[in-house]
Amino acid sequence: MTFDVDFFIKTFFVCLKAVPVALEITAVTLMISLPVGFCFAFLRIKSGFAINGLITAYISLVRGTPIVVQILVLYSMLPSILASLLKGINSPINVYDVDPIYYAYVIFSLNTTAILSEVFRSALSTVPKGQLEAAESAGLTTFQAYRRIIIPQAMVTAVPNICTATINLIKATSLAFLMTVKEITAVAKIEAAYGYNYIEAYLDIWIIYFLVCIIVERMFKMLETRLKIYKSAA
Repeated sequence: MTFDVDFFIKTFFVCLKAVPVALEITAVTLMISLPVGFCFAFLRIKSGFAINGLITAYISLVRGTPIVVQILVLYSMLPSILASLLKGINSPINVYDVDPIYYAYVIFSLNTTAILSEVFRSALSTVPKGQLEAAESAGLTTFQAYRRIIIPQAMVTAVPNICTATINLIKATSLAFLMTVKEITAVAKIEAAYGYNYIEAYLDIWIIYFLVCIIVERMFKMLETRLKIYKSAA
């Protein structure tokens, strides 16, 4: 089998048009997962046994199962559950007409929230507890102490791990084709199916994801450099 250079080049630019879809899934997922993950981390540190146990169980369940299995199970379950609920209230909405990208948002957010919760919990634990006590004794509320002192220091530790989670999320969006989302992998597979040029198509995917991840990594490096101003306070 010869390598089709013309197909390789043409498909590369076709797949590039699908990059915004992968980035959109990543951005929406992070907008949901970052605040929820931080809240979960905070609750695990501050709450009692019951809430801590529930969050821990959720994190263990998500981290202990492959994301491809989560996609297959939840993508099969969510529409059925929603359809039953809507039918119960006599809603005319047909969930099977919903854009599958919304299911991608939900599933990737559930997965990423569990990961970021552990990232934030670990980062918050690196800040000495005495700093919170000192801030509160100086008249700051707990919220003010966290916003001005604890979180900036914790972010110095958290950013590299958030970067890793984000890159893994970008790569995981390649599985969105299982939900019929037309992202990079789905587009490449469609193009390759006509002439069975899968080697060229998969090489295109590899190059595109590599370039996107490198760019994202550089952006996080810049953020990490800016946050180092808080390192001396840690």
